[in-house]
Amino acid sequence: MQVYSKSAPRPLLFNPVRFALFALTLPGLAVFTLCGCVERTLTITSTPPGTLVYLNDQEIGRTPVTREFIWYGNYDLTLRKEGYQTLKTKQLVAAPIFQIVPIDLFAELLPFHFHDQQEFSFTLLKTEPIDPQGLLSRALEMKKDLRPSELPAKKPATQQAPAK
Repeated sequence: MQVYSKSAPRPLLFNPVRFALFALTLPGLAVFTLCGCVERTLTITSTPPGTLVYLNDQEIGRTPVTREFIWYGNYDLTLRKEGYQTLKTKQLVAAPIFQIVPIDLFAELLPFHFHDQQEFSFTLLKTEPIDPQGLLSRALEMKKDLRPSELPAKKPATQQAPAK
């Protein structure tokens, strides 16, 4: 323990220079902790509305549907609705300029909020009504054309030589 005389200057417990640096640095650190982010959403609409949507074989809802996504690239989309032809397609979700490397690092660190809204619209075609009588007559015609398949003749089993 050091002993200070009354005439010697004591060290300051409060250093104004350090306090000023801390006071100026604190808002800068707060900006980086409150950094912006990128919100990515994918909206799928269809004609007719109410179509069931599968994204990468996972049901996500009925159109119009909006979901958040993380990765850019190809997605498998399937749209189904009764009375309409099922639509299966691959859809490219392309990255915007602010999500291309190395720009994406700055987009994540800047204190701004970016929103990437990807929208896709599809039109489903109506299915033709099925005539049950016509379907049955076509099936009977095809049944007449069927021929029994011929199986290859079985080979006789070979006998093993007796053990010596």
